[in-house]
Amino acid sequence: MFIPSVTDAPASTASPTVSSATTTQTEAPPPPAGPYQEPIRHMLFGTLSAVQATIRLLHAKTYAEPNDWSQPIPTGRPGEVMAILTKRIKLER
Repeated sequence: MFIPSVTDAPASTASPTVSSATTTQTEAPPPPAGPYQEPIRHMLFGTLSAVQATIRLLHAKTYAEPNDWSQPIPTGRPGEVMAILTKRIKLER
């Protein structure tokens, strides 16, 4: 999702002075190396038949099971529905 930055927000380049004697910071350990899973969301918009055909095509390519998709949801536009799939994909750190 694209989130625009605030254009009129003041920027500060001053860094606060912190005495190391009065505060202690503990760093979190680095994440373990190797693959991890991250969610990704797919949305299909179109006619009911086009959405269903695309779901069948992605199933034939062994990408997603048809039951993993949401039920078709009307969008408010004539003849248009949407279906949503949230999938976890493996990534390397």
